Amino acid sequence: MMDIEGSGSIRLRAPGIDPGLLERRARLRAILGEMGRTLVAYSGGVDSAYLLSEANQVLGDRAVGVIGRSPSLPAAELDGALALAASRGIPVRVVETHEMERAAYRANGPDRCYHCKTELFERLGAIASDEGWDSLAYGALVDDLGDVRPGMAAAERYRVRAPLLEAGLGKLDVRILAREGALPVWDKPQSACLASRISHGSAVTPEKLSQVERGEAWLRVAFGLRVVRLRHDGDRARIEVLPADIARISTPASKTTIYLELNKLGFCQIEIDPGGYSRADPHPTEDPEVMADAEAR
Repeated sequence: MMDIEGSGSIRLRAPGIDPGLLERRARLRAILGEMGRTLVAYSGGVDSAYLLSEANQVLGDRAVGVIGRSPSLPAAELDGALALAASRGIPVRVVETHEMERAAYRANGPDRCYHCKTELFERLGAIASDEGWDSLAYGALVDDLGDVRPGMAAAERYRVRAPLLEAGLGKLDVRILAREGALPVWDKPQSACLASRISHGSAVTPEKLSQVERGEAWLRVAFGLRVVRLRHDGDRARIEVLPADIARISTPASKTTIYLELNKLGFCQIEIDPGGYSRADPHPTEDPEVMADAEAR
């Protein structure tokens, strides 16, 4: 039994998942089953974690995750990604990536992500060639088609497949399925690499990446923030948090504490974005009756 509740959504009255979503999951599993021995680009976020989990279930030891270690990935994210995979018995390999050695990456133009993904996909391609892997995969989704995603051009160039996208799965779909599969990152906020905090045209350096990583880590712990972005603008740090968290980091005492701490990292000016961080990141409703996106795909 189901009720139509507004445009594009269905509330199921019995426990379970929307049949259309089940069909897309079945399509994903069929795609993975045809890919053979597959290396999955893995970051620990919900998209790549769900893809790797499904690949492991379908392909067993013929699927292995690969995560790139570099200054643009926070150490805590790397540790969390490895711990998650280990907790589910999924093999993951760590490779060193050297995007900092690419002048076009350091220049930090609008195509920076292309050069970062090129570095990663070249490394995966070399491993596949040396060891006889059949396919490469990464976690692009239907939602990514509406954004400017230079990394998708790199994936196309290196023939890295996007099984989630091929199956017609979007972000909300993946969160629902990850929750159903008891993946603890099902509700993990979206997180771009540290280089995304540096304004285009301002060179990416290890020092800047370290400032951002350390600043965000401190803010997250000091104020109990789940989502925080520290935008690096020379000696100025612009802080974005969820709108609901703005008030508590904006008191005079909080501002003073933040300034004193971030000043130690080299920032002389601190700005708290009054609009907050508000990028769309769809989540399943907390209602136990699952809401599923029923838009025709």
